[in-house]
Amino acid sequence: MFLTATLLPLMLQAGLDPTRGGVPDYSADIQDRPPRELSIIDAPQPTSWLAQCLDQLEDEPTRAHVQAQIRRDTTNGQDRVLANHCLGLASTELGRWEEARAAFTAARQETPAEETRLRARFGAMAGNAALVTGDLPGALVLLDAARTDALAAQAGGMQGLIALDRARVLAGLEQLDAAEAALAEARMFQPDDAETRLLSATLLRRMGKLAEAQEQVEEAARLDPTAPAIGLEAGVIAILDGREEAARSSWQSVIDLSPGTEFATSAQSYLDQLGPTEQ
Repeated sequence: MFLTATLLPLMLQAGLDPTRGGVPDYSADIQDRPPRELSIIDAPQPTSWLAQCLDQLEDEPTRAHVQAQIRRDTTNGQDRVLANHCLGLASTELGRWEEARAAFTAARQETPAEETRLRARFGAMAGNAALVTGDLPGALVLLDAARTDALAAQAGGMQGLIALDRARVLAGLEQLDAAEAALAEARMFQPDDAETRLLSATLLRRMGKLAEAQEQVEEAARLDPTAPAIGLEAGVIAILDGREEAARSSWQSVIDLSPGTEFATSAQSYLDQLGPTEQ
């Protein structure tokens, strides 16, 4: 069965709309996604004050925020850098993304130039905060600088995360070729990350490279067999490639494994548009 006239336009939509069956575009979920957990990578050895501040983040983020502000305003040098670090994390917990961006940016700027690994880490966190606010050009500037620092530090794990966020930003700016290159870089540093493979499949599908998209979504499914986003995307790629039976199977698996979710709603919408299976 070929795509119907009503289904094809829906398959080419850019955003996830469960009420209309729109195709999910995982490179466009910039403002709503949670912040990247870069704070666990190459974290500085905490001082007693910083350890206390970090311990308060989950249960008392407001207290941590206030204490970090006071510490930042009354210290200098490394202590001020660490205060901005905790201030940025506390701002993130409170959803104050502009404050988080400013704190992480200040931490990077006040870190010595030779400390490239730490500068990369703070720059990546500042870029991630800018990305969450939707300031894509600003996020790209920060992430490009973080990438340069990470390359200098040969911090492979961080390079992979930075490349992934750069790809999101570039896709949001409709610089798809550059986004594809960034995702290839991310895959090089974190080949076993299902999110990277899913984003690669989604972008390649948007670019009309269905064979390559299929390779990436298969790898994503191997890494995370029950992820509903992967099953949904696998079905989209299959239907665009004329493989209706495979699409139906993927979407039905999403419904079976993730009932009640927005992914299941979208999968059911796609199946409803296709209609009953021809005998």
